[in-house]
Amino acid sequence: MLSFSTAGESHGEALVALLSGMPAGVVVDLAFVNRELWRRQQGYGRGGRMRIERDTARILSGVRHGKTIGSPIALLLANNDWQNWTEALPVEQGDPAKHKRVASPRPGHADLAGAVKYNFDEARYVLERASARESAARVAAGAIAKLLLRELGIEVLSHVIAVGSARVDKPVSWDAITALAAKDEVLLGCADPGSESRMKEQVDLALRTGDSVGGIFEVMAHNVPPGLGTYANWDERLDAQLAAAVMSLQAVKAVEIGDAVEAAASLGSAVHDEIGYERGSANSLTGFTRRSNHAGGLEGGVSNGEDIRVRGYLKPISTLRRPLASVDFATREPVKAAYERSDVCVVPAAGVAAEAMVALTLARSALEKFGGDSLLELRRNFEGYCQQLRNF
Repeated sequence: MLSFSTAGESHGEALVALLSGMPAGVVVDLAFVNRELWRRQQGYGRGGRMRIERDTARILSGVRHGKTIGSPIALLLANNDWQNWTEALPVEQGDPAKHKRVASPRPGHADLAGAVKYNFDEARYVLERASARESAARVAAGAIAKLLLRELGIEVLSHVIAVGSARVDKPVSWDAITALAAKDEVLLGCADPGSESRMKEQVDLALRTGDSVGGIFEVMAHNVPPGLGTYANWDERLDAQLAAAVMSLQAVKAVEIGDAVEAAASLGSAVHDEIGYERGSANSLTGFTRRSNHAGGLEGGVSNGEDIRVRGYLKPISTLRRPLASVDFATREPVKAAYERSDVCVVPAAGVAAEAMVALTLARSALEKFGGDSLLELRRNFEGYCQQLRNF
């Protein structure tokens, strides 16, 4: 089974991702992996950390002569900022006087809950691991998963739906999202220029007032065949797995599949996707067609052949330049929350991280269904299934 884990602290020496279960023979384009990491670092409203880091992946194992070899893949992302933290966060005991305490927890962050859980007298170690910096390692692992999915014709990308109160007010096509991802300059990851301009105004307002702003991103998986996931067991439903994967990202507080929020306030006749049939349809392996995709490509926990659409609702970043009220860990007296260098808006970056989580989830589901220790075996099984769909 495909699985992954990450290790490392925000200001530690490096981040590490370990990806296990990849079949042998997948071509690994390191330039593609590094571009994915670059995409995560972009966006209007990012903070000073992104001017320090230039994330690139170093593959330590599992890839030889440009292809996966079936063994676990280890990826390392060095933290350039580590040079400023070697004395503050040493592996050895070090000098306690040089330790940079987080003396007051930030509302909305893991600081207080984490300190209570692990019995820390301040929140430095909580901040270091709970930070969204960890998502860079996920993006590296997700890039490998994307390369596997491409072998099956499946693509995963994202775009921004909303920043603050500014929102896209019209449907966005797959072609528009593809063109957006190909750009070498990223503003706010929105496919509609007019809406993106209004989003920029929201970021500017938050910047001027020492605040932060959240928003909504949408991940779209294109060309996913029907039949991934199952309705048979609760923990094998693909919609549940995707929701958990995206919800696991830092600052994501809600996940929506398709048009679920709107559908909850609508009548069934307005939101269920009517079914048609067109023999030999170029857009359907089975010939069954849909007039709409309100379900977001998933029905009963199973992919139905339409584009899978998963939205993440991202709260504003917890670290504010105008801090909120808090309490000092040592004295229990009222103080302002701790402040460290931070972003104002990270919605586009969160979308890229969510792409990685969706890609990893879909790759795992595909490998569970089609199997194969090598890419050749996987393709053979996949192509046989596609022929079964054509004959359905």
